[in-house]
Amino acid sequence: MGAQAGSSGVLERLFELTRRKATLRGEIVGGVTTFMTMSYIIFVNAGILAAAGMPPGGVMVATCLGAAVGCIAMGLSANLPVALAPGMGMNALVAYVICGQMGFTWQVALGMVFWAGVVFLALSIFRVREKVITAIPQSMKFAAASGIGLFIAFIGLQHSTLVVGNPVTLVQMGEVRDTTVLVSLAGLALTCILLVLKVRGAILVGLAGTALIALAGGLLVWQPVEELSFTATLFKLDIMGALSWGAIPAIVTLLFFDLFDTVGTLMGVSEEAGLLDKDGRIPRAGRALMSDAAGSVAGALFGTTTVTSYIESASGVAAGARTGLSNLVVAALFLLSLPLLPLVAAVGSSNCVTAPALIVVGFLMSGALRKIEWEDYTESIPAFLTVILMPLTFSISAGLAVGLVSYVVLKLASRRGKDVHPLMYAISAAIVVGYVAIQVAS
Repeated sequence: MGAQAGSSGVLERLFELTRRKATLRGEIVGGVTTFMTMSYIIFVNAGILAAAGMPPGGVMVATCLGAAVGCIAMGLSANLPVALAPGMGMNALVAYVICGQMGFTWQVALGMVFWAGVVFLALSIFRVREKVITAIPQSMKFAAASGIGLFIAFIGLQHSTLVVGNPVTLVQMGEVRDTTVLVSLAGLALTCILLVLKVRGAILVGLAGTALIALAGGLLVWQPVEELSFTATLFKLDIMGALSWGAIPAIVTLLFFDLFDTVGTLMGVSEEAGLLDKDGRIPRAGRALMSDAAGSVAGALFGTTTVTSYIESASGVAAGARTGLSNLVVAALFLLSLPLLPLVAAVGSSNCVTAPALIVVGFLMSGALRKIEWEDYTESIPAFLTVILMPLTFSISAGLAVGLVSYVVLKLASRRGKDVHPLMYAISAAIVVGYVAIQVAS
């Protein structure tokens, strides 16, 4: 009894469970849910970076290790339920642009990721990134949460193949008779019913139920995994080679996209978890940003691309996660997945299993829309652009960038420039210059 009380006391001191209205069960369920919805990155990341010539077995190990380090740092330092892993988009940028089009080796590209992480760490230490979050208006924070919600739901709809590509209209309805669609719809119905009935851990139970349905439908297949290697990418980055003049545009691009992806994700997940204070500030934002930057540096050393905050963390929040303790659960599962990769591959590569959870989480996050001042067009128009562009451009940073610039423009046009935080002018100018530089570089 004494040991149990002592362990509870340690967790309380580290993670402030009572003040956050969190429970041990909720943190564990939330962590497991987050991991299940983001475990696909282990295999997708290896597949994308293979195009740059990187050994998939080494990348899978680096992905798990980088994610674990990032999650532990965020959990213990910032006490936020925001999991980290190598970011989608950034890995494609490295594989297809930096290595494919620009001709850099993957070792030099990892060096660029390293230096981008170092710069981010410096910006975080001097609280530059934290000041950026503070300067962003409340309406844009609510818009970021809602936009990420729609983004997550859109990903879920794609994974279910209920929404598929169309060369003329961009998207269209998928084939409803397809087994993937039917399994996804069955899982969605199950998860929604559990949610309506207020079943505890509804999203995680829904994930497990959907996995069983997928198994019965023949969509869960035990997959052989290429032999893992702990040394194939470890410390293989070329730090000095990444300091050439030709590498600077690529480093700046990595910095630009990671900054706004991270800011948008932290604001969105913190809003969903009810962690923003009355002024819309994220608790321990500085530590959160340093954890994110440290994860990127560690990831580059292990042999993977930029480690960043994951929007799938919102699924864990919806399942009960409120503190960094859930992140320790995610980190443990990433490490445990190394010897269990065939099993993780079976679930992680079956998108229809996670699709219902993502759609439901998207619905829950969209509730932040009601907090936007829709009658004030200088607030609501930028918010709307942010919300709609995140899913349609498939980019958190793009939606947030357009929203922030339009916010400044409309405030100035309505002679309400005094309502704009002074730093917002610099942020907007940097966004415009950044996008112009990226277009010129490409």
